[in-house]
Amino acid sequence: MFDEVDGADEMDDVSGDGVTRRPGSWRPKVPTGPKGRTARPGRPGRTAVSLLVLPLLGALVLVLGPTGPAPAQAASACSGRLVKTVTFSTGSLRVYKSRAYACAVAVAKKPGARRAMRVSLQPRGGRAVVDSGRFTKLAGPVTVHALNRCVRASGSVGGSSGSTGWILC
Repeated sequence: MFDEVDGADEMDDVSGDGVTRRPGSWRPKVPTGPKGRTARPGRPGRTAVSLLVLPLLGALVLVLGPTGPAPAQAASACSGRLVKTVTFSTGSLRVYKSRAYACAVAVAKKPGARRAMRVSLQPRGGRAVVDSGRFTKLAGPVTVHALNRCVRASGSVGGSSGSTGWILC
């Protein structure tokens, strides 16, 4: 009835219900599979599940398309919410506001060839921050501290330009 295994007494399955009982133990005896791993009857292994799930996820990505920001937001390098957009013939000026900062970018309507672009952002009572040069898509971002301060922004792409006047007051 008792077998000695490594110095510990173990009771054999006397009742025939497949449960090994030890003093203070209530867990049922689980049969082991290859390499001593526990086998769970009625449940497929991890590899079988992954072989079914991975192709389904791949098909779902193909059907739904890639996820990410919308193309209109991809042109912005500023954080915060869009508060003002000034459009002109060759592009637009976009001003964003977060809690303590204002940010501006000048975006070309048709990106491609390098052309002269400029963006400027000035807080009231402070100096303007400017980014200018020959760019393909956008000039900026330029950021200023604007907690409880008005700002004004201007931008140009090619020969056209636009400005906001004092905003966020």
